[in-house]
Amino acid sequence: MKITLKIITVLFVSLLISCGGKEEKKEEAVTYKKKEPTEKKVTPKVESVKASEKVDLTNKGVGPITSLELPAEIDDAMVTKGADIFKKMCTACHREGKKFIGPAPNGVLERRTPEWVMNMILNPEEMTQTDPLAKELLIEFNGSPMANQNLTEEEARAVLEYFRTLK
Repeated sequence: MKITLKIITVLFVSLLISCGGKEEKKEEAVTYKKKEPTEKKVTPKVESVKASEKVDLTNKGVGPITSLELPAEIDDAMVTKGADIFKKMCTACHREGKKFIGPAPNGVLERRTPEWVMNMILNPEEMTQTDPLAKELLIEFNGSPMANQNLTEEEARAVLEYFRTLK
């Protein structure tokens, strides 16, 4: 029994010595510095033009208007009617001279064809589904689709005439 007690004591002491008291040094991980390439690749910057600033005077859009000739002189009576319609129906989303929920109408005829503008007013659902420029505008303006105000062609033409006066 004494021998068993001595063996147990020796095992216990050796266990205590082997498990504690020593601090192990942690080895630092070896890191390799990545070499810079000797040739730097130059990627050309693609300047992205916002859809509202793009100029496209060839696209006529999708809708009932396929051809429209604007007279040289502005019809003041039509402008008055168009301004009234714009203020009643469009100012919830559009502001003169600044971006709002939708683009500003100022100078729109310098960037778009009259047919495209008329088709966007008269047929906004189909335009945003099929016309590439209208799709880009939808994305630019956070997916806010233009509401169809159910204007007649005559009313849309009056709004277009009003847009001709906005610079």
